[in-house]
Amino acid sequence: MGENLIYIAASGLIIGIISFFIAKSLAKKAASKEVEDASEKAKQLISDAENRAAIKSKEAFLEAKEERLKLKSEFEVETEATRKELDSLDRNLKDEERTLNKKIELVESREKDVRSSEDNLHAREKGVEIRENELKDIIATQNDKLQKIAQMSPEEAKKQLMENMIGEARIEAASHIKEIRDQAERDANKEAKEIITLAINRCASDHAVETTVSVVNLPGDEMKGRIIGREGRNIRSFETATGVDVIVDDTPEAVILSGFDPVRREVARIALEKLITDGRIHPTRIEEVVEKAREEIEVIIQEAGEQACFDLGIHGLNRDLINMLGKLKYRTSYGQNVLEHSKEVSMLCGLMAAELGLDDAMAKRCALLHDIGKAIDRETEGTHTQIGADFLRRVHEHENVINAAESHHNDVPMISPYSVLVQAADSISGARPGARRESLESYIKRLTKLEEIADSFKGVSKAYAIQAGREIRVIVENDKIDDLASTILAADIAEKIEADMQYPGQIKVTVIRETRSTEYAK
Repeated sequence: MGENLIYIAASGLIIGIISFFIAKSLAKKAASKEVEDASEKAKQLISDAENRAAIKSKEAFLEAKEERLKLKSEFEVETEATRKELDSLDRNLKDEERTLNKKIELVESREKDVRSSEDNLHAREKGVEIRENELKDIIATQNDKLQKIAQMSPEEAKKQLMENMIGEARIEAASHIKEIRDQAERDANKEAKEIITLAINRCASDHAVETTVSVVNLPGDEMKGRIIGREGRNIRSFETATGVDVIVDDTPEAVILSGFDPVRREVARIALEKLITDGRIHPTRIEEVVEKAREEIEVIIQEAGEQACFDLGIHGLNRDLINMLGKLKYRTSYGQNVLEHSKEVSMLCGLMAAELGLDDAMAKRCALLHDIGKAIDRETEGTHTQIGADFLRRVHEHENVINAAESHHNDVPMISPYSVLVQAADSISGARPGARRESLESYIKRLTKLEEIADSFKGVSKAYAIQAGREIRVIVENDKIDDLASTILAADIAEKIEADMQYPGQIKVTVIRETRSTEYAK
């Protein structure tokens, strides 16, 4: 039993060992096969990798070859463009070189000509110098002969020559002046006429009226005795209180008040009418009524100034200035009411300023106040332009307004276009038909003086004042005055008229030169 067990155990051991070796052999075979399979796979992978690497290499080679061909093509294109540009630059350089060579040749040729000219010039200068010396000797000899013949010293001859040259210069200047004036007139005359005509057409004003005396109507001639009073005490008291002369004459049912001051005359008129209506006329009552009349006139004056500003749309004036403006209602110039004249000038000036694109409000203000000096006491020394300008400065008016008042008669230079417009509008208002009047005696004196001034110039044959003294026509001797000298003569006559005469508006000077040939048929 035991041996059987050992035998079985040994058999089992041998079987185990044999199984181990068989399993090991089988495993070795299996492993060898796997190794072979793996080796085959590895070879296959390597082969595939080599194939792919070869393909990639070929692709990279082809791409590199294409890139090289592309770069080569681009390089050839750029090289061709560069070559063409260099060829063009080379041709330009060759052209510039040829041009420069020609210029150099031309400069060298001119240098030769200049040197030749300089040599000729030096030779001529020497010849001229010799001739100048000869000419000086000849001139000196001729001067001696001329001095002996003319019996004139060199200073006298120079003076005569200068006078001749000045005359020629004046004639030449007159020619240029005439050309300039004609050109300016052609350019500006049409537009100026349109502006002025438009302004005049849109502004209508009254004619001049009698303003030197005031007439007071009476209910009956017996009132004259009451006005005179016992031994003339009433009329003396009235004249003393008002500063106005009372003229009691044969005029039926009327007395005349005469005075140089229109304000005083208006006070006297109102006071006398109140006394006549009241019937109580005695010195005490006269003084009371005259004082009340003065108060009424002050109110009327203030209202007149305010109304003028309102009519023209002018605001912000000083109250004293408005009062002075109202006083112009009782001032006249050649019979023209100064306040109405100022309003007319203001309207004209505003219209012209608007047409020219200027500030029409400023233009109206300058024009309305241009004659403010005429409202100030007549005993004040100085012209109305200077008095008015000083007053405007005291009330701190704008500089344009002051200059317009001060310069509208050319007393001072004009500093703004508004001053020019004021002067033009002032001339239009004063020169229009019916605007002003003057006495027959002063009118005749003015016309006579106008003709005398024109006759005082050499070469004037006749002179006639026409158009009520607004124009003077001067007829000259054609053998003594030529066309250019006529222009100078007209300017000289106008200048002398401005210096020697006082007149409203402006005076036109017309010089006429004509040639008349007369023959008789026998």
